[in-house]
Amino acid sequence: MKNALEKIKHKTVEIINTTELEERLKSGKKLRIKLGADPTAPDLHLGHYVVMRKLRDFQELGHTIVFIIGDFTALIGDPSGRSKTRPALQRVQIEENAKTYFDQVFKILDRKKTEIHFNSEWLSKINLERWIRISSNFTVARILERDDFFNRYRAGIPIFFHEFFYPVMQAYDSIAVKADVELGGTDQKFNLMMGRRLQEAMNEPPQVAIVMPILRGTDGVKKMSKSLGNYIGITEDAYSMFGKVMSIPDTIISEYYFLVLDRSEEEAKEIDRIIQTGEVNPMKLKMQLAREIVALFHSEEEAERAEENFKKVFSRKELPEEMEAIYIDLKRDEKIDIVTLLKENNIVPSKSYGKRLIQQGAVEINEKKLSDFREKVVLKEGDVIKVGKRKFFKIVVNSRKE
Repeated sequence: MKNALEKIKHKTVEIINTTELEERLKSGKKLRIKLGADPTAPDLHLGHYVVMRKLRDFQELGHTIVFIIGDFTALIGDPSGRSKTRPALQRVQIEENAKTYFDQVFKILDRKKTEIHFNSEWLSKINLERWIRISSNFTVARILERDDFFNRYRAGIPIFFHEFFYPVMQAYDSIAVKADVELGGTDQKFNLMMGRRLQEAMNEPPQVAIVMPILRGTDGVKKMSKSLGNYIGITEDAYSMFGKVMSIPDTIISEYYFLVLDRSEEEAKEIDRIIQTGEVNPMKLKMQLAREIVALFHSEEEAERAEENFKKVFSRKELPEEMEAIYIDLKRDEKIDIVTLLKENNIVPSKSYGKRLIQQGAVEINEKKLSDFREKVVLKEGDVIKVGKRKFFKIVVNSRKE
């Protein structure tokens, strides 16, 4: 049991509380370990992986993982760490994103020891009377204890009433699945504690809250987040994944070795030291980091190809050998609306996003930047469209997708 407790405690920030966890492990009961993720984008990312690897530790100890896809809570959006109201998602968008989660989860977790639920299974069925009774267990003062709400309130930034529902809904998820333990990042501590409080109020054993470290995103500042666009998806192709890892600032290289590749704290400190002293070129350490992360989610062979591709494109300024094709129908008008083309081929999530990329100079055709999203372009066989820093697409004419 001692070894089990040490395994679970490894690389956690805080456990509330350790005594309860120890007692439950001693009992020999198969515990139900909860983690939720809102489908605000199609990809789970490396930040999720840090937490989900801890779930795998529980699975290896014989416990059951309950992974909740927050399709109902995504209608509100988690306000954790947000300085403004999160835009509401449409049901269709939520459902499309959620479909992709199943295969991604099982790249990390054992399917046989994992339950997957949508929280609409129970939240959509709660009537108003029941919801009032559930909400009556919390005060507005308690909700305003959250740093993000408190800071917005003090700064005069609007807090909309529906945002208060989010932590209560997440807390009720713990009731619905009878969670013994819930995991989340440091920004989720308030929500985890809400679950404990609601379970106690409803005469249920309170869940143990395990707080995990947060992985910063590719900007090196904010937490890795789908909505912030600074994430590295665990099912992204090897080339994109390699390129994104190579884009992180030198200041967080050690953090990725520590949290993603599970290096020891001593190794992480040594990496920081040799970067600061200039003993090793950070590019070399980052190249190794990218290679190992790609190998973790793909293979050694794909990691090697991704590294060579990166060197060709970014070091030698050559085009990558492999590019995804964009097929142009013969009936298409010769002059093409590039924004529509990008959206129809799922290269951008929306036309407005595509327009912003063009305005930012992030879209090129044959190494020439586009500046006006209203301008229609003439494309021919073999033309190369570059979107952002790492995505290349080759135009194919007189062919159709099968």
